[in-house]
Amino acid sequence: MCRFLVYKGSDAILLSKIILDPTHSILNQSFDSRLRLDMRRPHNGDGFGIGYYTEPELGPEPCIFTSTIPAWNCINLQRIASKTASPLIFAHVRATTEGSLSDDNCHPFSHGSLLWMHNGGLGGWKHIKRRLGERLADKWYLGVHGGTDSEWAFALYLDTLERMGHNPSAPPAQGFGPTVLRHAMLATIKQINDFIAAIPEKTIEEENLDIRSLLNFAIADGHSVVCTRYVSSKTDEAASLYYSSGTTWEDKGNKGEYQMDRRDKGADIVLVASEPLTFERESWVTVPTNSILTIHKQTVMVHPIIDEYYNHNPYHSRSSQFVTDKGLITNEKSTPATTSTPTTPMSLHQSLAKSLNPLSAVLSPRENYNPNILNNTSYTPAISDIRHASPAPSRPAITSYKSGELGNTKKKRTTAPIPSLVQIPADSYFPELDSINRN
Repeated sequence: MCRFLVYKGSDAILLSKIILDPTHSILNQSFDSRLRLDMRRPHNGDGFGIGYYTEPELGPEPCIFTSTIPAWNCINLQRIASKTASPLIFAHVRATTEGSLSDDNCHPFSHGSLLWMHNGGLGGWKHIKRRLGERLADKWYLGVHGGTDSEWAFALYLDTLERMGHNPSAPPAQGFGPTVLRHAMLATIKQINDFIAAIPEKTIEEENLDIRSLLNFAIADGHSVVCTRYVSSKTDEAASLYYSSGTTWEDKGNKGEYQMDRRDKGADIVLVASEPLTFERESWVTVPTNSILTIHKQTVMVHPIIDEYYNHNPYHSRSSQFVTDKGLITNEKSTPATTSTPTTPMSLHQSLAKSLNPLSAVLSPRENYNPNILNNTSYTPAISDIRHASPAPSRPAITSYKSGELGNTKKKRTTAPIPSLVQIPADSYFPELDSINRN
């Protein structure tokens, strides 16, 4: 699995301030991912990519830089990020699941003004690839250059957008708009589910196919952004996804300790990330499983994706086993698959604690780490034990780069205080509510 990051702001920001400098930047996540603990593939080192929009007079198409070099070892990434600013940025670090190691397979992908990236995988991919290709118009079929399911999903999105009456190659001056992007995304997910549903039951049983999909997609047109956190299952959790919004994103002057500040009701900056870029738990909100997040003019809206995998019970517990097997830890502190739904409804404070406590346990600064914990034989970690994981590679010494004292060690889970309801809107933890307005 991969990690991705989206920045959308009213003003341009230096790429290094979100990609390189924060304590848990996406570059750090390429070798020290706190919510991706796959011992078989502990690093996101199979290439990376950044995409960003430039001045309007240069055209609506985004600029993209990709490389198969691990992000932590690419001097050009650090040179570019230290001198480039943009109001809308995509960043992605890759861990290969489908497709070979090549520039063509590195995210983000683009067509016209559209920028696309994906974290996850399409269920039963080898059995739906031909059917997906047959649906595409020739120009979208021939436009696929790599071998990833992510790029084929993008081709399906472009085909879907065109079938809705919009030309992906000729975007309007102000973009397609958040509603069009969102509807095309929902239709794309439905089409993927339909392809998987058409796989014969006999084939699934004989080949022991896993037909569940993890579809954390992100699409932008230069003006609006749409992201999803989705799993094609009623009982499993999706891969992690968070967002943060505020007025300023500033370094507090202590080893890349960035902080999202909110000085008024409106937001000038929105960040969406597979993992939070900071250890300020109260600054990040969990995107609920099977939800679609829309950003337009720095206003965030979150809607549930209501389909056959949606559960109307807000207290429904999902299992984290599927994403754990895929090398991911979910946002939620979920129960095993055999655990039944609680009979006693949780209070609002209990619901907040359920969503936020795993974040405090997994994302903890090294300053709080007890060096004697590894010698304690009675220690039982709250998450997967990674004491025997191979050490992360050293990063190159770059002057524009602020190193954070991070490592793959975890402190023992403790009960964290419930944050103020003013800081974290309660609405975001109840998927039956229609939307969140962070304006």
